[in-house]
Amino acid sequence: MHIGPIFRELLNRLVRRHKAAPNIRLQISNLTRQTVLATCLEVADTGETRRKGLLGRDRLAPGEGLWIVPCEAVHTFWMKFPIDLVYLNRKNQIRKLRSDVPPWRLSACLSAHSVLELPSGTICNTQTRRGDTLGFTSASLAAVRSEGFSADS
Repeated sequence: MHIGPIFRELLNRLVRRHKAAPNIRLQISNLTRQTVLATCLEVADTGETRRKGLLGRDRLAPGEGLWIVPCEAVHTFWMKFPIDLVYLNRKNQIRKLRSDVPPWRLSACLSAHSVLELPSGTICNTQTRRGDTLGFTSASLAAVRSEGFSADS
């Protein structure tokens, strides 16, 4: 799969701790199934944000999520709600899925480069499967496109 120069630059900015834009939000789509997994995906790409993850939250609303980069394993200790986990390789292909993971669990995928934490039920509702390829876009750009405007407007 060819990654465009705009996406490559966005990804490079996200992964580099010192260059990552704070409060960036992404939309993530399953390119294989033509479904949207999240419209307001936060990025945890620093040691501090990766350690905190979703701790302290009461829930994830539909459309929300957290992308932890880099990450091979997560825990749900002290969490208050179940989540879906989607492990990705460097090409954004799904390596492993875990649905409805309750609090006080561990999960790992040693071949993963990152993991998505999504509201419970997202995997089932989007029919996401192992091997599918995901695509990331800026949430603001995705909103502009859905309103029928061009990015150049």
